[in-house]
Amino acid sequence: MSEEIKTSAEALEAAVLPCVHEVHADPEACAPLNKVPEELNQPVEAKSAARWAYERLILYIQNFEKQLDGEHEAAMGFAGGDAGVLRIEGMGYFDPDIITFYGSDEGGSRTQLVQHVGQLNVMLRALPKAIPAEPARRIGFRLATGLADTAAE
Repeated sequence: MSEEIKTSAEALEAAVLPCVHEVHADPEACAPLNKVPEELNQPVEAKSAARWAYERLILYIQNFEKQLDGEHEAAMGFAGGDAGVLRIEGMGYFDPDIITFYGSDEGGSRTQLVQHVGQLNVMLRALPKAIPAEPARRIGFRLATGLADTAAE
């Protein structure tokens, strides 16, 4: 138990800062996401729901990709319906409440999903590489680079 004394301002600030916590049955089997990166450590009211969802999804995708071997890439499955799977090739948001995913389906057709943050359900999946002779593409790294650029704005 912490006996650290905080000022009223510190307590108020801590109450609105994002936090993350995960527990796994086998921590060796999956990389837990247990630390909020510095660029996301801002008061929750500072961003729209779309931007918060976008930024946190980037972290989950990047964390998921750390667990993949060189033969697999990140994709996402859709909750409900028969929409199938989308290989994640891009992602964006439109304030205040829309997230969009760009990619291709299992047949290689261009695909885009536009979703309201209130309906957001994403299942990350590992698919074999789209082009076996090339290195696996890691979209999480590119998205995180863009995250750092928008934090500077």
